[in-house]
Amino acid sequence: MSESSAEVVADVASAAVAVSAAGAAGGWRRATGIAGVAIGVVAAGAAAGVALERMTVGRGMRQKARLALDSAGPYGSLRGMPGKAFADDGTELYYEVDDLDEEAAPAAIGPRRRRLFGRKSPAPVTVVFSHGYCLSQDSWHFQRAALRGVVRTVHWDQRSHGRSGRGVAQTRDDEPVTIEQLGRDLKAVIDAAAPEGPLVLVGHSMGGMTVMALADQYPELIRERVVGVAFVGTSSGRLGEVNYGLPVAGVNAVRRVLPGVLKALGQRAELVEKGRRATADLFAGIIKRYSFASRDVDPAVARFAERMIESTPIDVVAEYYPAFNDHDKTEALVHFTDLPLLVLAGVQDLVTPSEHSEAIADLLPDAELVLVPDAGHLVMLEHPEVVTDRLADLLTRTGAVPAGATVKGYGSTSTAQPG
Repeated sequence: MSESSAEVVADVASAAVAVSAAGAAGGWRRATGIAGVAIGVVAAGAAAGVALERMTVGRGMRQKARLALDSAGPYGSLRGMPGKAFADDGTELYYEVDDLDEEAAPAAIGPRRRRLFGRKSPAPVTVVFSHGYCLSQDSWHFQRAALRGVVRTVHWDQRSHGRSGRGVAQTRDDEPVTIEQLGRDLKAVIDAAAPEGPLVLVGHSMGGMTVMALADQYPELIRERVVGVAFVGTSSGRLGEVNYGLPVAGVNAVRRVLPGVLKALGQRAELVEKGRRATADLFAGIIKRYSFASRDVDPAVARFAERMIESTPIDVVAEYYPAFNDHDKTEALVHFTDLPLLVLAGVQDLVTPSEHSEAIADLLPDAELVLVPDAGHLVMLEHPEVVTDRLADLLTRTGAVPAGATVKGYGSTSTAQPG
């Protein structure tokens, strides 16, 4: 890290302290701009400061560029058959189903699945996609576009994210979010959207942790119905040790003050959101740093990621953050031992470093481990062709997709409906 980068890290850590102090003194309006910086860091999935690229284009021009990308970008525009599930605390969970193309259905029911499930007309395999922190089901845009009509898929929004309702236990009872709760939420979605038939579970980052929590609490579901699993840029634990690409001093400073800062900011959500909008340029730089590693990421894709992350309210960001330090589902991995598995990560992921994926693969030696060079945390958006290719191979191995099936061209810009 360069000296200028280190200075920015120190400035952000100092800013976090300043925000906390300003809040305690009642000076929230004076702290609004600083709050925007802190929120951008956390909403990007990184509990730390970051070095930013130099801004060489005027603010007005950048604002016009963002508006143009928002209106022209096709990403996140795919929609399926909507549905609602309800968590055990009453939280409304929104999901969408993309059904298998009826003409392709007979070819997809091969002899291997007939033997495996013992039915003359077995239900089709359903692939359930779980997204990460501060994202939504739309983060799987490329994979969804590529698989439409080829296999039945379910995409859902985690509680308080996307189109799902705010967590009832959090808003009503002031209970903390836990990864265990997310596992139960996933079970509710499966019960509503895919009550029968084999399942392939795909999870990115927090979504992968959700899948692990599901296995920990419902091992019989994994044993009886799951035929394959894909973990993308995720971790089974020890997230408290991640340094987010920062020097030790910077990490320690941010970890010390961030929980209190987030709690305070979450209590001033409306004011903080104004500050967050005011620091949009800084926010965009942070997202790019912590989401992507490539220098040539499509600006429309980068803006798409930014839109998803900035749509997550600050109080949701705050209530989720403590759950990650408590996350430890290493022992739950045993439930996946005999299944076809894909473990994939970006080599330059600063949020859930690829070493965490390697640790998962070490405990599941039959898993296919794929480490993608020049890729960051949002590898499924940054290098969709790699993720979709390996996912298609997993689906073929599970019998979800016949070996002769052709997966579409990764959905690079497609918004067309199947048919």
